[in-house]
Amino acid sequence: MSSASVTSPRPHSPASLRRAIREGAHRAPTSGFCDNALQGNLAILPAEYAEDFSRLCALNPQPLPVLAQGLSGDPSLPTLGPDIDIRRDVPGYCVVRDGEVTATVPDLVELWRDDLVTFVLGCSFSFESALRAAGIPVRHQDAGLNVPMYRTNRPTMPAGPFGGPLVVSLRGIPADRVEEARAICARFPLAHGAPVHAGDPAEIGITDLARPDWGDAPVLEPGDVPVFWACGVTGQQALRHARLPFAITHLPGHMLVTDLPAAGA
Repeated sequence: MSSASVTSPRPHSPASLRRAIREGAHRAPTSGFCDNALQGNLAILPAEYAEDFSRLCALNPQPLPVLAQGLSGDPSLPTLGPDIDIRRDVPGYCVVRDGEVTATVPDLVELWRDDLVTFVLGCSFSFESALRAAGIPVRHQDAGLNVPMYRTNRPTMPAGPFGGPLVVSLRGIPADRVEEARAICARFPLAHGAPVHAGDPAEIGITDLARPDWGDAPVLEPGDVPVFWACGVTGQQALRHARLPFAITHLPGHMLVTDLPAAGA
């Protein structure tokens, strides 16, 4: 989805952004918002599958770093923010039934069930402010676009019914800054850490950079190297691979913005 969505005046804190989301004033991607806050991907599934999904995350910590796991039926996540209600605090949700996205919705109030368990997984948006602070451009932010995301030919380590491909996000980095960007991002293990690949996208099974599987087409300037980071959308693909009768994820690029500092990632 393009970021040409409902966007509020830029909030100054995670709590104010979540409030704008609840009020329907912000329905856009969250890249570039609340730069010092840790953002998270979302996976919500019935409790009977939670143990296997937790094991999947443990086996694949780079794409699926767990920030928090909720209690069954409880929409709060007090370790991420005292006021969080996961049913209303993400700008967009995808409903997955039998492995297929069947709807996108603005909230989960009517869909919530007492057996649902929430997982919040780290997001690469959390290191973008550190790149910018170092003078490394984040071109999708500059263009007002969502980050491009792609399926790769790299499999995840499976757990129970969960498996599927590694998903990556792309940022064009000037060639002389790639190693610096790698070192900066390595300091953020809860935000996917260092990139998993730089250079030829065909080596990881991407045939057309201009046509991402999610997000907007990349912005690449002359001299840029395509650099790829593990992406939390990997968790969404694992849910689809499992073909659960019911699950919920976030709309790609539309994250939960937590109260945790990104610098702690």
